[in-house]
Amino acid sequence: MMRAQLRNHDQELFFFQRRLFVAGMLVLLCFALLIGRFFYLQVVRHAHFATLSENNRIDVQPEAPNRGIITDRNGVVLASNYSAYTVEINPQQVPNVEATIEEIAKIVDVSARDRRRFKKLLEEFRAAESLPLKSRLSDEEVARLAANRYRLPGVEIKARPFRQYPFGEVASHVIGYIGRINPAEKVRIEQQGQALEYKGSDYIGKAGIELSYERELHGVAGATDVEVDASRRVIRTLSRKPSIAGNNLQLSLDIRLQKIAEEAFGTKRGAMVAIEPSTGDVLAYVSRPGYDPNLFVDGIDPQSWELLNNSPDKPMLNRPIQGGYPPGSTYKPFMALMAQEMGLRTSAQTFSDPGFFRLGGGYWRDDKAGGHGLVDLPKSIAVSCDTYYYQLATELDVDDWSAFMKQFSFGQKTGLDIQGELPGILPTREWKAKRFPKDPKLHVGDQVSLGIGQGFNTFTPMQVANATAILANRGVAFKPHLVKRIEDSSTRQSRLTQPAPAYTIALKDLHINEVKKGMAGVVTEGTAASVFRGASYTSGGKTGTSQVFGLRGGEYVESQVSERLRDHAWYIVFAPLESPKIAMAVFVENGGFGSKSAAPIARKVLDAFFELQSADAKAQGQKVASAAGGAPVSPQAALGAPR
Repeated sequence: MMRAQLRNHDQELFFFQRRLFVAGMLVLLCFALLIGRFFYLQVVRHAHFATLSENNRIDVQPEAPNRGIITDRNGVVLASNYSAYTVEINPQQVPNVEATIEEIAKIVDVSARDRRRFKKLLEEFRAAESLPLKSRLSDEEVARLAANRYRLPGVEIKARPFRQYPFGEVASHVIGYIGRINPAEKVRIEQQGQALEYKGSDYIGKAGIELSYERELHGVAGATDVEVDASRRVIRTLSRKPSIAGNNLQLSLDIRLQKIAEEAFGTKRGAMVAIEPSTGDVLAYVSRPGYDPNLFVDGIDPQSWELLNNSPDKPMLNRPIQGGYPPGSTYKPFMALMAQEMGLRTSAQTFSDPGFFRLGGGYWRDDKAGGHGLVDLPKSIAVSCDTYYYQLATELDVDDWSAFMKQFSFGQKTGLDIQGELPGILPTREWKAKRFPKDPKLHVGDQVSLGIGQGFNTFTPMQVANATAILANRGVAFKPHLVKRIEDSSTRQSRLTQPAPAYTIALKDLHINEVKKGMAGVVTEGTAASVFRGASYTSGGKTGTSQVFGLRGGEYVESQVSERLRDHAWYIVFAPLESPKIAMAVFVENGGFGSKSAAPIARKVLDAFFELQSADAKAQGQKVASAAGGAPVSPQAALGAPR
């Protein structure tokens, strides 16, 4: 029989109390740690976590500014804004981009062009940002996408401002276009301290006026502070700092004249610049062929870009400022003016033209077999006598020659207010030595060709047009410009961009008159007489033809030469002769003779210019008379202030 074990109650109580004490201490320690943590969070780190909490509660939504409007000289809108919805995908929030696109395509139509454009954007932009898949959604498409939004993570529907170019290709090289801000442009914006101005902005000027006047057009971004819930849904608006719209630009272009000028080219390639000599306003600016800037607003798709970029007609080339060509015989009026100013020729001095010019072993033919007989200075311009200028060129010092021609912007950037202008080539001894180190001397034989606008001479149509405007304005030079006025979006105050002449060339009136006399002869009895017969206005002009490749002594027969190797055609003109209101240069690439291709275009543009002026004056007179209640008004008042 086992003995019953006796329990030690005192010992059990001791162990129980010890366990209870340990447990109590652990509880107290936990509470102490909890209180300490609360103290740390609520007191020590209060400011930090209060800021985080406030940031979670408040969302700052940037507000992109409205881009400035671009109009022509008469207020016709050339670039405007409108709002529309886009469906966008954030690639970093989407596990499978292609699958997401397919899901979206089941809800709204996604074209092949939309897909190509998105793929191109995806390759170019690596940052954590949403990229547009389809723009300009209809209300029905927005509703369908919104209803399915819950099953499309990483997909957003956004209201975006869009740029619109209502005239499409017309004046495309002037206006330019906008496009999505790329990584390099983002870096540049940050380096220039403009990051805050571009908060919420996705687009920036890429070409033309849109690029050159980006600072004026863009404006300043605003911001709205909103309270949001845990799902980032907006509960209420707390405060708002409105954006400041970009400034509006009024161009010097007359879009009516611009359209007529572009239509006059038809399918021809080339350039034309028309300038108001008394202000430097560019009235028309043509580069053919052009492109539709609307293609670039959403991001151009690869197929469309390839068509533009690889076209042999080079529609993206801004020919008036980026095309360099020999000026041909349009150079002769300036040569004649220089000869008089340097005392090498007088107007009445005659020269016998045998139809050729010899120098050493060199032989240069005149354009007319047998020559033009006795030729004085005005006649040398009117009939475009090559031999007259061959001889003159040999008597000139090429550096003095260059210094004189620089005043007319030959071989110099004109300062036109769009980017990308090239300087061209106005040869000097120094230039020849640098360009041809194996044959550094500029020979007299080189100068013979330079005298008729050939050889090394390479000028842009913009330079030739500007030189013509300076000549028409008797040496008073205005900086040519496409933007006439800038209007402040806040105050509505406007300012002229070029209110005064840039400089004046010291020229004798007698010398200018003789050159103008010769240019008037071109129109009445010379190389352009048949084109301008019956015109209702007087004008002074000069045809020009420049070689594309050397004939090496052979005879040029246009029909036997490949189209892209044919001569270029030029025509310069100003009108009316007595007090010019317009001066222009027309260039037709591979157009052949100037009188055949370029002069007819000039005639159409001049006819339209004076018809438009007459119609505007009549409309202004009727407006003034109506405002005066039918009371008679003076002709000066009826015409209104000059624009």
